[in-house]
Amino acid sequence: MKRVLLYLLLILCLASCGISKSIHHVPEVGQYSLEIPKVNKINDSTFSFSQNYLTKNKQQLWELYIKGNPLQLGYNNGALTHNLMQKQEEIFFSKVEGFVPSKFKQKLMRNFLKWYNRKMYLNVREDFQAELYGLSQYSSDKYDFIAPKYLRSLYLHGAHDIGHAMQDLMMVGCSSLAVWNENTEDGDLLIGRNFDFYVGDDFAKNKLIEFVEPENGIPYMSVSWPGMIGVVSGMNKEGITVTINAGKSKIPLTAKTPISFVTREILQFAKNIDEAIAIAKKRKVFISESILVGSANDKNAVIIEVSPDNFGVYKVENSSKLICTNHFQSEAYKDDKRNQKHIVESHSEYRYEKLNELLQENPKLNPEKMASILRDKSGLKGEKIGYGNEKALNQLLAHHAVIFSPEKRLVWVSSNPYQLGEFVCYDLNEIFSDKRLQNGKFAKSELNIAKDPFVDSQEFENYEVYKMINAEVNDAIENENVLLSEDSIAYYQSLNPDFWWAYYQAGKYYFKQKEYSKAKSEFEKALTKEITTVPDKENVEKYLKKTLKKLK
Repeated sequence: MKRVLLYLLLILCLASCGISKSIHHVPEVGQYSLEIPKVNKINDSTFSFSQNYLTKNKQQLWELYIKGNPLQLGYNNGALTHNLMQKQEEIFFSKVEGFVPSKFKQKLMRNFLKWYNRKMYLNVREDFQAELYGLSQYSSDKYDFIAPKYLRSLYLHGAHDIGHAMQDLMMVGCSSLAVWNENTEDGDLLIGRNFDFYVGDDFAKNKLIEFVEPENGIPYMSVSWPGMIGVVSGMNKEGITVTINAGKSKIPLTAKTPISFVTREILQFAKNIDEAIAIAKKRKVFISESILVGSANDKNAVIIEVSPDNFGVYKVENSSKLICTNHFQSEAYKDDKRNQKHIVESHSEYRYEKLNELLQENPKLNPEKMASILRDKSGLKGEKIGYGNEKALNQLLAHHAVIFSPEKRLVWVSSNPYQLGEFVCYDLNEIFSDKRLQNGKFAKSELNIAKDPFVDSQEFENYEVYKMINAEVNDAIENENVLLSEDSIAYYQSLNPDFWWAYYQAGKYYFKQKEYSKAKSEFEKALTKEITTVPDKENVEKYLKKTLKKLK
């Protein structure tokens, strides 16, 4: 994660020394009418302007409804969410600044990558740029030294893409699936997904559910965070759904269209799968991504697989289930060596097999059963693989989970912590109608899915403590003046006894302290556990080999 944030900082710093035309670019917005929002604060968690609203529900999810032309959408969004948006910026940049405190190093980075984002604005629709311009007017002045507000907002929309292009973030894997016909209780299409984009717990606290009614196109809902107008998980009023799963990418050499803008365009303008494919095919992306598209009108789902140099569509034949993790499945990528290597070395195939296993155990799904699958923390055949293991579907770090019932226009969104809290139900038929105004609320609470009982367990409490101590152990590994006792290490491991990482970390600590016999024992224990990836296992084996040499 540290490397990802460093890389993102490099990109965001470009504007202060980049190609002159790109760093001064501002979209043309004069063609749009605009009413500057005057926000009415009803209470600390409810705000309104005309027919636009922002409110916080009892599950602590922020719900935003905005409508208008592109520029007006941006202004309405920014005026209502500016406190949340500025807080989100602060969380992100405070993390980055902590990793790169040296102004000199920041300058070197800027000089090295000054050309990187020079073409991004050329690959983003003008109406999306106008919306982003309106939103950016409410960004904080604090970070203007990094880039002007508009360009900073634009570049941040590539954060997902850059993060997934970096090897560090590939340890985080999204999982999604679609079932229909004989695989659901009512025969309707049902889609579930975990979005495991992790930039820290603070970043995930303020989840934002946006209900957008654009002047042109189809009304849609999206789940993300303040300041984001792209889409990572969403459904439109026509019953088209989109979810994105990262594929294996090389580090891109130039920014093009952020994937969240491609999926946003699909939601706003596609009514069926063919239209979604046509939109995705015409956009130039700069990372590899799977887009699972569900369609009420087609009563089907496909996976659109995009990359800078290739394009494929994966459709299942003679089946009513579709599974998507983090590798490509279409014919277009069958000879792709990077994809083949990723299947062998990553945890993507493991989660794919786990989803298949759970679907065999649950032949007819409903929303509650889908939530149970998304929350599953075990390995194959129910093996205990440790909490936080990326081989699990529920890695206990998800930004959000979503369940879609496209034909009914229903969507369920998870609440904190992770995807364990109550799933809140929304009916798009009601929200995008006068009924929403009559009821004065967004959620269809009688259809909510209860929280996972695991939240109230001792195991969950232990895991939360484990995460805090893990940071302390990591600090001790990296710093000379931090020492750990054997009791504290034993306690740390007892909190998450099935997770290989706890033993690997202990081994690295003892190796640093030159206590090689203890290090050997810990590395050997780690190798008895379910290690996440082939490279991770190789790292443990390398440390063990170095330790054995020291013992000779």
